[in-house]
Formats: sequence, C-alpha cells, structure tokens
Amino acid sequence: MELMGDGARLLNTRQIHEGHGSAGGPSLPATAAGMLPAPREAEPEGDGRTDAVPALITELPDEETLAMREEAEIAARHRRAADQGDPAAMSALGTLLLRRGDLDGAEPYLRAAVQHGDRAAANNLALLLHQRGYADEAAGWWRIAAVAGSAAAAHALGRHYRERGDEPGAEYWLRQAADAGHALGAYALADLIEHRQEDGAEQWFRLAAEHGHREAAYRLARICADRGENREAEQWYRQSAARRHRRAALRLGTLLEERGETAEAQRWYLTAARDGEARAACALGFLLRDAGDIDQAATWWRRAAQAGDGQAANALGALHAEEGETQTAERWYRTAMEAGDVNGAYNLGLLCAGQGRGSQAEQWYRKAAYAGHREAANALAVLLLQRGDAAGAEPWFSKAAEAGSIDASFNLGILHAGRGERDAARGWYERAAAAGHAEAALQVAIALEREGDHHGAERHLRCAAGGGSPEAAFRLGALLDAARDAGGESADPGADAAGEEAEEWYERAARQGHRRAQVRLGMRAAKRGDAEDAGHWYRLAAEAGSRNGAFNLGLLLAREGQEAEAAEWWTLAADAGHGRAALRLALLAARRGALAEAQSWCARAIACGPAPVAERAARLRDAVTHELTA
Repeated sequence: MELMGDGARLLNTRQIHEGHGSAGGPSLPATAAGMLPAPREAEPEGDGRTDAVPALITELPDEETLAMREEAEIAARHRRAADQGDPAAMSALGTLLLRRGDLDGAEPYLRAAVQHGDRAAANNLALLLHQRGYADEAAGWWRIAAVAGSAAAAHALGRHYRERGDEPGAEYWLRQAADAGHALGAYALADLIEHRQEDGAEQWFRLAAEHGHREAAYRLARICADRGENREAEQWYRQSAARRHRRAALRLGTLLEERGETAEAQRWYLTAARDGEARAACALGFLLRDAGDIDQAATWWRRAAQAGDGQAANALGALHAEEGETQTAERWYRTAMEAGDVNGAYNLGLLCAGQGRGSQAEQWYRKAAYAGHREAANALAVLLLQRGDAAGAEPWFSKAAEAGSIDASFNLGILHAGRGERDAARGWYERAAAAGHAEAALQVAIALEREGDHHGAERHLRCAAGGGSPEAAFRLGALLDAARDAGGESADPGADAAGEEAEEWYERAARQGHRRAQVRLGMRAAKRGDAEDAGHWYRLAAEAGSRNGAFNLGLLLAREGQEAEAAEWWTLAADAGHGRAALRLALLAARRGALAEAQSWCARAIACGPAPVAERAARLRDAVTHELTA
C-alpha cells in the first residue's frame, strides 16, 4: 500500500457647490485675453468693390474653450454682484475660486457670505480651512452649516469626530446626514456601526447604495452573500462593478465562474484586472489556461505576480516546472513565498523532491509545515517515513490530519496497520473514507468484509470504486458475484441484473489495468463461448505479468490447436510459480518423449502446488522415472 502525498474621503471639489452659483467647469486661464474675440484684420486695399470674398474662418472654438468662456462670464457676473453686496454671489464666487484651487481668493468671499448667514458658504469655508490644515476651525464652520440643515456639513463633521476618536459625536452627526438622505453620510454611518459590530449597518449601506454609492453597494453585496442570498448579492455587485469598483468586479466574476458562466466571468475579471486588481488578473489567468490560451494566461499571471499576488507566482512556477524550466519555476516559487503565500515553500519542496534533492525538500516542507500548510506536513512525514524515521513522521502526520489532510489520515492508517494496531488504523481509515478518500474506503470495506458485514462492505466498495479505485471495483464485482451465487442464479429475480452489474465493475477495473479483473472477464467470456473476447482479456492480463492470465491464455490457444504458443505462455506462468502450468508443460514434454524435461516440470509443479496438482505431478513423475530407469 503506497503512502499518499501530495472609505470615503472628506468633502472633495465635487461636493463644494450646494445650491448656489455655477455647476462648475474647467478652471479659467491665467488671463482673460484668450477669451476675447480675435482682432479683425484690416480690409485689403482695392477698388472698393463689395463683392470681394471674405477670408474663410478655419478655426472654430472647441468645446473646452467655450466652457472656459462661459465660466469666465459667470465668474465676472458673480464678482460684479458680490462687489455690490449680494451674499449669494459672494458664496457662488467663493465656491468657484475654491474649486479652481484659489484658496486666497476664495476665502474673503466665503467669509463675507457666511456673515450673511449663507449655509453653503459655511460648508465650503470649512472645506477651505480643512485644506489649509485648520481642522478645529473647519469643524466650527461645519457645525454652523450642519445646524442650519446642511447634510454635507453634517457628514463632514461626523467624519471629523470619528478621525479624532469621538465615536458618539461622529454617530450623532453622521446620523443627521443619513436621515437627510445624504449618501456619503449614510455610508459613513454604516461603516461606523459595522466597525463597532452593532446591528443596523445594513439599512444605511442600502440607502447609500440606492443613491449610487459604489462602495456601499459592494459592502451590501458582501452582507447578502454571507447570508447566502446570492441573487441579491449579484445585483449589488453588478451595480458597484458598473461604477468601476474593482473588488466588486472580482467578486462578480467569482460568482459567475462558480455557476459555470465563464465567458461573462472572464469579462468582469478583465475589467477588474485592467483597473489594477491583482487577484482578478490571477483568476483571469486560470480561466485563460483552462480555455487553452497558455500565453495569455502567463501574461496575466505575470502582471498579478508582479503586483504581489502569491497565487499567480505559484501558477507561473508550476507552468515553468511543467516545461522543465526548473530554475525559472524556483524563482517564481520564491516570489510567491516572499509574497506571503506558504504554497511557495511547499512547491519548492515538491520541486526539490522531484530532482532528488531530499535535504532541500525537507527544508522547504518544514518551512511550509511550520507555517500551517497541512499537505507540506504530510509530505514531510512521508519523507521521514521513507527514511525509516517513523517516530519523527508520526507527529507530522497527526498535525496534518488534524488540520484536515485526508491523505495524512490515510497515511496514519497505514502507519498503525504496519504496527499491527488494527483498531487505530481502522479509525484513521474511516476518517479518511468519510472525507472521500477512495483507498481508505477500500481498507474499511476489506475490514467489514472480513467481519462478515457484506452490506457495509458493499457501501464502502461503491464509494471507493466510484472514487477511481480499480481494486475496489474488482472486489465489488466479486462481492456481487458471490451474493448471486450464494442465492442461486434462479432464486433471485435480480440475479441476472447483479451478474451484469458485476461484469460492469470488472470491466471498469480491467480498463484501469487490474489484472485479476482482466482474468475474471476472460473467464466469463469463455464461459459464454466468446473465445475472441476471452483471449483479448487473458492476453492483456498475461502481458501485464498475470500468471493466471498466461495459463488461461495457454489453455485457450491449446484448444485452438496452437500448442507451441500455448507452451510459451505456460512457461511464463510456470516460471512465475503456477503449478498447473508446470504440470501442463510436464505432460507436453512426456508426450513428445522428453522425459528428463517432463521430470523437471513435475518437480516444479510439486513445489508450486496446490495439493491436487502436486499429487498428479507426483504420479506423473513416478511414471516418468520408471520409464527412465526401465
């Protein structure tokens, strides 16, 4: 039996305007000269005729120039009104200058507007002061604006308090903003509530998401996904991803891939990867690899690995290892390890072990195992056991098994079975079998069959055979055959069905190279008179080294008159210890008068047995000896 191995920022320039002045536009040029019409050229001298063709206008103002002219006109209009004492114009002009980055020019107009009770001016003056680094004075003006009903100011004030650790104050003002329907305030309140691990965050994430806040939509999607509400989660992931939220695009791609919609998943991975999401680039690489586009897969894995994704670096390492480029593979595995991916150390161990560098393999396995890599712990234990250090291997097998390694559980079963500790071995086999380990299920089935529990044995054999174990498939066929034979072929109406199913399991095992199953199929074919099918299965078994297959193939050939070839197969079988084959060869030799040869084959048949064969061989030997001495 073989061992098994292997947040939202404070107000930005988009939040300055609050109901007064222009909606904003590009900044003005340093001078207004560029906005004035170009001077007209002097009319050419001539004969005074009026039908001269005017020069064509070859350059029209572009959209940006027109917008700049419009903003300049708005600014000039506000400046005239502000200079005449209009508070709304002061606020609007201060806002325009602030948006432009002219803090010195904006401040006096905003302060003047504030003196006239302009709420928007108070909010924007606070923003200006915050940009200058006067956080406390900014908070004072935000308070004034918030008390006057500005939701944006309440949000900014709440963020100010949270940054200073005053969570009750932060919650109060953020709730004011959220209750007024301010999306940023609702999101910031939800974030604060979730940070405190209190109930109630979801409703505020939802409000913000419904107002188009992409991070809120992403967080709401995560909440829905955690509850298993994948349909609603997908809806919010889509909304967030459509606004270029790269993690939402990654999650949406993952969700789509899990349900088999790989084409759309690939599109979202690509969107996220182009926006710099390394995990999406890695996932995109795997989809491309599965589609057969190895070159593009490697391109995205390389981009992800260079951005610090350890899984992508491991994928590149495996790709180069498959191509025999071990030095490049090792470099990428080291990159993965440096990125914090413990699989890098495990893969380095596998690479070294494959090259016969046992001590280095042990070093990397240990590094990964100490970091909690269960398969590395199992691989380390296998390595130690192969060196004869069972005492050193057992703790690592146990650590790996307790961490969930199915192979380690199976290997512990082998370890205990080797010591004759059947109960302990059975416990580990059952644990591995429950997790789907085919060979472990086979061992449990053998134990149950030994105890006479044929129903339990059949159940485990079906699991093991379904998991790909050829030995389990053969044993299941034999169990079904035995049950049919015990009941009599005519006693059970399902006997024929059981026989057909047994043959199906024999064939599954035989196609996987199971020699006894091949012989069994040959015998069944011979029984129904299908010599061609029987010969096919016997020959496969014989060529794979089955002495029973070689003997039966010899019988089949002898019946067809091909005695010379039959003798060749019987010789192979006899040399492998098959007594009946040796007896057949002795009879052939005696028939053609080669008595000394016959005597030699009789001795071989007596030594190999079984008892009835040995008795016949002894009688033949005596007869041959009598002839030789007569």
